[in-house]
Amino acid sequence: MNHYPLTSIVIPSFNGRGWLKQCIDSIRQYTNEPYEIIVVDDGSTDDTFGYCASEKVRFISLPKNGGFPAACNTGLRLARGESLLLLNNDVTVTKDWLTLLLQGLYSDPSIGIVGPVTNYASGIQQIPVEYNSVEQFQQIAAEHNRPDPQKWLEVNRIVGLCFLFKREVLEAIGDLDERFSPGHYEDDDYCYRARLAGYRLLVLGNILVHHEGSASFNKEKKDRLQRIINRNRMLYMEKWKVDPLQFIDEPLDAKEG
Repeated sequence: MNHYPLTSIVIPSFNGRGWLKQCIDSIRQYTNEPYEIIVVDDGSTDDTFGYCASEKVRFISLPKNGGFPAACNTGLRLARGESLLLLNNDVTVTKDWLTLLLQGLYSDPSIGIVGPVTNYASGIQQIPVEYNSVEQFQQIAAEHNRPDPQKWLEVNRIVGLCFLFKREVLEAIGDLDERFSPGHYEDDDYCYRARLAGYRLLVLGNILVHHEGSASFNKEKKDRLQRIINRNRMLYMEKWKVDPLQFIDEPLDAKEG
């Protein structure tokens, strides 16, 4: 009983074979809608290539780590779906996740981008979840994930960890801005551009997914990571003359009401 068009799930990965396997296993277990998986490997040395070949997923291996935005753009150019989903390799999806995301995305022609809630994210998409294992998290999510538009919230930004949008948005505003490589604020930038083009953004509070939390960035020194974050925030402010931090914590109605 598939009611939605093909969704292309683009998963950038860099030396994250273990996370990637968990991510793909969860997609295959919990996804009822038609989908394709496109893994974009950023020059990994952990045999991500061998894993993807054995799993028969669509796969492209880049010669070096060009960063998250560039990897996403590469995957999007290969995507065949009418719905496009950028997914971190350290996300584990849950029961009915994609069906519920698509329900929100196609609930109105004005909706351009949607995202779920999770245990780890910046801003209002993070909610408290008490659990001791991914298995227990899946049990919690199975109870949480139900159709409920009352839990949808219009927002200014969606975090890029699980970022579903319509192909028409890509056609209207283009690729992710690679000036934000290796990552951070490219999702904020994309959301701002989508809103300028007239699209609305929804956090779907009725969908809970697990996020390990910046798994690839944790391999870098914290001071280097903070420098990247600070630099990209300044790049965003130079581009838009707006501080992106003002969009993090409040829903759209609270800002404009």
